[in-house]
Amino acid sequence: MKKLAAALLAALLLAVPARAASAAPTVDAGAAVLMEKETGTVLCEQNAHDKLEPASVTKVMTLLLVMEAIDSGSLSTDDVVTVSAYAASMGGSQVYLKEGEQMSVHDLLKAVTVASGNDASVALAEHLAGSEEAFVERMNQRAAELGMADTCFVNCTGLPAAGHLTSAHDIALMSRELILNHPAIREYTTIWMDTLRNGQFQLANTNKLIRFYEGATGLKTGSTDSAGYCLSATAERDGMELIAVILKSPTKDTRTAAATSLLNYGFSNYTLMDVYPSQALPPVDVLLGESDTVQPVLSTSSRILVEKSMVNQVTTQVSLCENVEAPVEAGQKLGEMAVYQGEELVQTIPIVADQAVERLNFPGIFARLLRTLFMAQS
Repeated sequence: MKKLAAALLAALLLAVPARAASAAPTVDAGAAVLMEKETGTVLCEQNAHDKLEPASVTKVMTLLLVMEAIDSGSLSTDDVVTVSAYAASMGGSQVYLKEGEQMSVHDLLKAVTVASGNDASVALAEHLAGSEEAFVERMNQRAAELGMADTCFVNCTGLPAAGHLTSAHDIALMSRELILNHPAIREYTTIWMDTLRNGQFQLANTNKLIRFYEGATGLKTGSTDSAGYCLSATAERDGMELIAVILKSPTKDTRTAAATSLLNYGFSNYTLMDVYPSQALPPVDVLLGESDTVQPVLSTSSRILVEKSMVNQVTTQVSLCENVEAPVEAGQKLGEMAVYQGEELVQTIPIVADQAVERLNFPGIFARLLRTLFMAQS
């Protein structure tokens, strides 16, 4: 194996020593989690797996299923939903839908994300699955697929119900899935004020961070007497998006302050950076191939999450095979790049072939032999 190792960002090694990362904040909440979206890294946590009521933060899963349907083509934002008597009967936060009223999926999404409409959530659930009960089965199935082991959904709204529980960790997981793979949700979660019914019904976002926090992108608030004040807050700065989950905070203001504290901590102490091999990867010899060599490339993005204080200490080490026998498939592993933060191995990225190389057939071998003999004689 060829070994290629060198420090990344060597010029930065001459910079003044960076300050150490500050301590993670403790917030006034029953549970909390701060997660980075791209890598899914938990930056800090507080009672992260305690099973608590999520109130309307439940609707993150409702929105996820709706957005998955939209992005798969089985649902359109232009589709018209007819409101059932059951959907219209929902209490709590609502946009006062009437039985038989018709509203587009687009407007119902606004009602859910901006006004936290329970009636709008049920209307969407029934439209997608036929009933709220069937939709909740899909919610729990999706939760299991995402590894949300602390979660049991009983409804799609977050209205108080026995056994309707989740955790700050699980909310971060479903929030990440929503914003990572369905970025169009931002069209709705970043609305501060809007209207429904041709301007006759006013909407004001229950997430005050949308107006007052730099880079805020969403996501969902919730509160009931038993759940307290809850929030999954997302924000992006300098290409890094964070998810701050707050459960069971005593007041609206403490909820907002707690999320702000977590987000500020994350943006102050962490960054995403691109890492590359310290020098160009040399071609790998191919034995008995139609091409003599194949070019190795990194298989995935090499962006990593690092503490800002450790940026100067990120290094890479490449291990690459000397040769490979044909046939070679595109994407076939040829080695790997290890990424270190100080002494700690933080990521290993496979190095793969950038294209396929077919094996020489007998006429090809004979032709190559003739060329070799001719070149030797000349």
